[in-house]
Amino acid sequence: MKTEKENYIYAFLRIAMGWIFLWPFWDKIFGLGYSTMPGKAWINGVSPTTGFLMKATKGPFKEIFQGLAGSAFVDWLFMAGLVLIGLALMLGILVKLAAYSGSVMFFLMWLAALPPERNPIIDEHIIYILIILALAYSEKGYLFSISRWWSNTNLVKKFPIFK
Repeated sequence: MKTEKENYIYAFLRIAMGWIFLWPFWDKIFGLGYSTMPGKAWINGVSPTTGFLMKATKGPFKEIFQGLAGSAFVDWLFMAGLVLIGLALMLGILVKLAAYSGSVMFFLMWLAALPPERNPIIDEHIIYILIILALAYSEKGYLFSISRWWSNTNLVKKFPIFK
């Protein structure tokens, strides 16, 4: 019984973490009015990373991150990361790669805004890293996913990192 409850908790965590990546992707593309106002959407030609990189960065790495603002490469890399990591977590496939990639993305966001506002070290970015790494190293949380089918593909059998 405990294992079944754990499976549901891990599955909901996996889906929730996937949504944490997918939501900003849609908001930045279409300007849904949450973090991105309608006129500032990527489909309107506005960089999805410039606002954060120019206004939210602080601390010892501020100049480095601000130097990346407006780069088409950074914009595409960021948006591709959001959608690919989000979909992988939501579908329950490529979870390890998604966890590693998502951890790098969260760590860079944490680094860009040092020190965190509400705590000198730990903020939601670090907690998210721990959650997605727990998902990657757990055998739980694959309810409501296509992971069983995915795990039986030749690609995953040959390269287990793609599980």
